[in-house]
Amino acid sequence: MRAAIPFPPLSSEVFSISVFGMEFALRWYALAYIAGIIIGWRIAVAAVKRVHLWPGDQPPMSAAQVEQLLTWVILGIILGGRLGFVLFYQPAYYLTHPAEILMVWHGGMSFHGGFLGVLVGFLGFCLKNRIPLGSTADMLAISVPPGLLLGRIANFVNAELWGRPTELPWGVIFPGEAAQACGQAVGEMCARHPSQLYEALLEGVLLGALLLWLALRRGGLKTPWQMAGVFLAGYGVARFLVEFVRQPDAQFVSPGNPLGLAWHVGGYGLTMGQMLSLPMVLVGIGLIFWARRRA
Repeated sequence: MRAAIPFPPLSSEVFSISVFGMEFALRWYALAYIAGIIIGWRIAVAAVKRVHLWPGDQPPMSAAQVEQLLTWVILGIILGGRLGFVLFYQPAYYLTHPAEILMVWHGGMSFHGGFLGVLVGFLGFCLKNRIPLGSTADMLAISVPPGLLLGRIANFVNAELWGRPTELPWGVIFPGEAAQACGQAVGEMCARHPSQLYEALLEGVLLGALLLWLALRRGGLKTPWQMAGVFLAGYGVARFLVEFVRQPDAQFVSPGNPLGLAWHVGGYGLTMGQMLSLPMVLVGIGLIFWARRRA
């Protein structure tokens, strides 16, 4: 058998308790959301307290206003993430099962949907309170990567969103019938790319380190919209690349489309994740050039 890494004995639950015959559990994915939001909030508060980082030594808002914005962000993540999954990935299913749209505990969240939800919340909050959009967007940009890192690690712990089959020595043998359906010989285990960890490294560690370095060492927050552009372009490129080794959603896979491309011509095309990431790259690059020209 080729070299591969067995999936570690991890549980999707941190702990569970039984109350009056009902089971309540804290799952790693929920904990990742909570921890990511708290860390992002503290990064934003620390940033606005360092007035020298901002244009004219004037941060976009106070620490108290950051806490107010947090409520809008949380609602955007939850509502946008869920609706994005429903509309982008399984619209036909939820059209026939509308009652399940609200069942977020069954899983099914979309980063791109969550991003759009946060965008709506951010715009609403800033316009209502007459807060500068560009510097606020930059503040959010440097605060997001820790949540992405923790979320992707939670995806790995849950043994979900794994990658395509691979013979590379760091391939992981994920549990479950779907993960082991690789068309391999009888009795042979299927190893897959740990694409969740690829994304954790690219979107969480590398992108987060780049944003903090630019903000703290290169005066990146002095130019409104610049950090937001770097985040959009960086995330979009990272997600676009990982999609090449990430297993597509089952609804896009068919005998004539084994790669699960959402758009394709003659065997070449793009996955849904790539289609949603390309606009982020283009908008991000445009924001960077526009911000620097205005500086």
